[in-house]
Amino acid sequence: MNSKVTTDSLLYYICALNEKVLIMGSVSIIVLLFSALGFAALVLAIGKIFGLSSTNPEKGQPYECGIETKGVTWIQFNVGYYLYSLVFLVFDVEIVFLYPWATVLKEVGMVAFVEILFFTLFLFMGLLYAYKKKALTWM
Repeated sequence: MNSKVTTDSLLYYICALNEKVLIMGSVSIIVLLFSALGFAALVLAIGKIFGLSSTNPEKGQPYECGIETKGVTWIQFNVGYYLYSLVFLVFDVEIVFLYPWATVLKEVGMVAFVEILFFTLFLFMGLLYAYKKKALTWM
């Protein structure tokens, strides 16, 4: 059997099709990027041109659900709220990294599995640290 790839073989056409798909993928991402930027610029320009604008002192006032504020509005919040949100953000980003990893796990194999174990172990150690410092207790 002849193992040479010729222009009339099926393997040649599959390889050529695969290269076209990769090129089309790159082109489509670039077109999507420019379309999104162009659409955002167009919407902002239309809003600037046709939008009504007025300035008055009430626009600069703090607003809370339609109720006028009473007293000083510049107060210091408890730092625990920020810590709680940062811990949430860390684990939210972890999920973002887990989805692409899960899609290629079979292709990459055991190396990827060991790497993700270390990744989650480090994040779990961070969770334990936050728990020890009582950053997860709500005020």
